[in-house]
Amino acid sequence: MVSVTVIPAGKTPSVARGLPYTVELPGKQVEDTTIRDIKVALAKRFPKFYPARQKITLKDHRDALQDEVKLVDAGVADGGEVAVKDLGHQISWKTVFLVEYAGPLVIHPLVYHFPKVFWGGPVYHSTLQRFVYALVMIHFIKRELETLFVHRFSHDTMPLMNIFKNSAHYHLLSGLALALSIYSPNFGATSPYIRATIRDDPTFIWACTTVWIFAEVSNLITHINLRNLRPAGTRKRVIPYGYGFSLVSFPNYFFESVAWFAIAVMTGSFAAWIFLVVAVGQMYIWAAKKHRAYKKEFGSAYPKERKAMFPFIA
Repeated sequence: MVSVTVIPAGKTPSVARGLPYTVELPGKQVEDTTIRDIKVALAKRFPKFYPARQKITLKDHRDALQDEVKLVDAGVADGGEVAVKDLGHQISWKTVFLVEYAGPLVIHPLVYHFPKVFWGGPVYHSTLQRFVYALVMIHFIKRELETLFVHRFSHDTMPLMNIFKNSAHYHLLSGLALALSIYSPNFGATSPYIRATIRDDPTFIWACTTVWIFAEVSNLITHINLRNLRPAGTRKRVIPYGYGFSLVSFPNYFFESVAWFAIAVMTGSFAAWIFLVVAVGQMYIWAAKKHRAYKKEFGSAYPKERKAMFPFIA
């Protein structure tokens, strides 16, 4: 039998007032007991303190011990101590992704198909508007399908409040703001901004669409490559290789930026450019942070010539 005392890391969690608590695992040895086993046992004692809420660390350390780590590898002996922190209410990454991408899939059809509600009269849609509507819908349908069938998340959950922050980014910027801008009469077939201009030229529209298709297909390929690098049911990290990865660590972010850049150029919409700047800025922050983590984890084995997100730049 293995016994480990779990102490609070700082303030005692309201959902686990009985801490410190000694977890006892009959039939287990230190060599085959994992952090996940400790979390499950702790949740049995404190049902509201479910495993996803728990951050287990070594005593007086801040770095979380991953679920699959064995006690012996973490340096925890039989009768030893670990600390736990309450991460608060959690929600699955998959749920957050599905909700945030669903927003534009609802908002764009409403604004596009019911112009009387928003503009007080009909809007005779231009070729540009029809194309952008199709591209936006395809993009977010693709993202929903990837969430369901492609992505393998390195973490199961995130703090519950993140769903509001993440959803606001998509529902307000790429959803409401973009839809109200592009499907307005200003972009309609009879608008002077469109009529007899480059934005009424099929060659220009198809050129931008071709760039968008290239970027979206490339983004999908990189997502599939990332999935194939991580065996199902594991959080194993390896150095990514394949299409797009020879130049940057996160080509999926780069290709998504190119896709939204194509839409911004195609429309010239102020809302599209704002969303592009915000989205690219956020993706670069993620890419730079993860790029540093790759270099720290793999050291000299990680390709030195790779940039985080933008080839040859950063």
